[in-house]
Amino acid sequence: MKTSVAIDGPAGAGKSTVAKMLAENLDYTYLDSGAMYRAVTLKALDENINVKDKNKLTKLVKDLDIDIEYENNDFKIFVNQKEVTKAIRTEQVDNNVSAVAQIKAVRDELVKKQRKIAQKKDIVMDGRDIGTRVLPDAKYKFYITASVKERAKRRYKDVVNRGEKDKTFNEVQNEIIRRDRIDSNRKYSPLEKAYDAVVIDTTDLNKKQVLNKILSIIKGE
Repeated sequence: MKTSVAIDGPAGAGKSTVAKMLAENLDYTYLDSGAMYRAVTLKALDENINVKDKNKLTKLVKDLDIDIEYENNDFKIFVNQKEVTKAIRTEQVDNNVSAVAQIKAVRDELVKKQRKIAQKKDIVMDGRDIGTRVLPDAKYKFYITASVKERAKRRYKDVVNRGEKDKTFNEVQNEIIRRDRIDSNRKYSPLEKAYDAVVIDTTDLNKKQVLNKILSIIKGE
C-alpha cells in the first residue's frame, strides 16, 4: 500500500518548498496540486476562455491530458505532452487561478487525476484541500502557515527574481490577502485545516527547521 503525505496551507507559506524537500528526503514523488489548477488556467487563457465560464472550463479540463514528472528534486508538469512548468508561473495565471479553482466541476475532475496518481506512488502532495478532500485518508497531514507579512515577503522575492520590477511589496501583500479571502470563502473545498493535521507556523522558521519538524513526526524521533 502506498503512503501519502498531505500538506495544506495558504499562499506563500512555504508548503511547496518544504514538500519538495520532504519528497526528496523520503524518496517519494512530489505533486504540486496547485500546478494542476494553474495548468488548466493557462490553457483557458491560451484559448481565450473566460475563467468564469463554468461550462467551457468543465469541457476543457475533461479533455486535458495533465501529467507530472519528478526526478532529482525537479518537478515538471505537462499539458497534452507539452511542458508548461515555467509558463504556469506568470502574473496573468496568478491573477486568474483562484477563479478557476472555485469551479466545482474543475475541482472534481482534478481530484480524480490527483487520486489516481497517489494510488500508484508514495507521494507528498501539497495544496489547499489535500488533507480535507483529495487525500482524507493520508497517513500524515500537515497544515503549513505563516503571517501575512512574512508570506508577502516571500512572494515579493519571487516577483523580483522574475524581473517584475514595477510591482510593489504592498501590491503583493494585498494579492495575498485577496487570495486568502477567495480560497477560504469559496463554496466548494475551501482552504481549511484538516481536523487531524499538525499545524506548523513557519513565520520564524527556515526551510530546514520546518523540514526537520515534519521528519521528526513521520519518523517518530
